[in-house]
Amino acid sequence: MRVVSGIQPTGNLHLGNYLGAIKQWVAMQDAMAPGDDCLFFLADLHALTGTVEPRALAANTIEMAATLLAAGIDPDRAILFNQARVKAHSELAWILGGTARIGWLNRMTQWKDKAGKNREGASVGLFTYPVLQAADVLAYNATHVPVGDDQKQHLELARDIATKFNTDYAVDLFTLPEPFISKAAPRVMSLRDGAAKMSKSDPSDMSRINLVDDDDLIVQKLRKAKTDPEPLPADATGLAERPEARNLVTIYAALADESVDAVLARYAGQGFGAFKPALADLAVATLSPIRERLTRLLDDRADVANVLDRGAARARDLAAPTLKAAQEAVGLLI
Repeated sequence: MRVVSGIQPTGNLHLGNYLGAIKQWVAMQDAMAPGDDCLFFLADLHALTGTVEPRALAANTIEMAATLLAAGIDPDRAILFNQARVKAHSELAWILGGTARIGWLNRMTQWKDKAGKNREGASVGLFTYPVLQAADVLAYNATHVPVGDDQKQHLELARDIATKFNTDYAVDLFTLPEPFISKAAPRVMSLRDGAAKMSKSDPSDMSRINLVDDDDLIVQKLRKAKTDPEPLPADATGLAERPEARNLVTIYAALADESVDAVLARYAGQGFGAFKPALADLAVATLSPIRERLTRLLDDRADVANVLDRGAARARDLAAPTLKAAQEAVGLLI
């Protein structure tokens, strides 16, 4: 089993990132058997598809690496690195660009959403982003890729590219990766709007809980989170038409490693005046140690950079045979 996943270094992480990806990464790392691999990377090459402030990108990469370490990623059990330090990602992406088809990329929902009506003004990198994403996982012959619902289409594209490459060049080179989607919190929504995903780009800081928020601010944000006047139901079906209530219960369940129904069995009939303080206590107990470890790690950024260096060396060794085989398949090695 080989797990590969990445995250863009775009600034402070929030609760949605933690519950939807990082907590899952830590659990998978901890469950790995001897001989299995977990590779987690900072997708700094993907960050170049939009407007970049160079100093901010470099700082964000270190800060996000530190956040992953603070949240429980162990560089002795997982391989943590930033994408740009492993050239196989970009080299394989160019090779796979000859296999991917424009029609496939045109169908990507995220391309349509991000480019909007100004597709002619969008960067080439934004259009070919999914090909680099395919290279990210195929370079290591990943068996499983933790993804959110919004990335499932990109993983399906990676499988299509792998299948076509294997067929076109009559090789059995690329493994078809399977998605691994968290059942605990597939989508954490805004604290201000249960129909919108929690996002660092939301102009309202009250819409999200940042992993660097202090205890008092976490409590304040959850106390002011949008809800409805009805008491909590006895089971999950009663939350179907209550997006804000469903979001808070989902967050509680994910933090507590419980099912939504188990949480509701405990709080059924109670209002949010009782539920919100319990949720705040749980959130503070979970996030406070992460924030404290993060503060200590950022006191020595050079040490965090060394962790990335060591991880990149290990990742290069794993990717090298696949890149060489792909180069041989297309005739680049003579």
